[in-house]
Amino acid sequence: MAGKSSDRRAARRAETERRASLEAISGFVAEDPGGDFHRLLNDRVRLGILSSLAVSERLSFTELKKLLAVSDGNLSVHARRLEEAGYIDCSKSFSERLPKTEYRITRAGRTALSRYLKHMEALLRATSS
Repeated sequence: MAGKSSDRRAARRAETERRASLEAISGFVAEDPGGDFHRLLNDRVRLGILSSLAVSERLSFTELKKLLAVSDGNLSVHARRLEEAGYIDCSKSFSERLPKTEYRITRAGRTALSRYLKHMEALLRATSS
């Protein structure tokens, strides 16, 4: 008898967690009706750029290129998209006559990354049963 009672409690708890996750997912979708936010961060390179910058104060173009194993053109295009969205800042300078491009994450970028990760966590909770 005690086993059935604990099984029912566990099943109710799992269902409550699943519903909470589904509500979180639907809330996320409602906040982004056009899906632009999701499309922007659902790319491996753009998510990699934001994630790398979230744990480093600044990273150079060369450092990001090595970390993400991408070409110059690929990194440039993805970084520009994030910069246009206001998620990263780009500064260009010269060091010993060589051009140096550095990136840093903005407050909006940190917020977007956090929101994206919460959405993914809710999705994982809702689908893992």
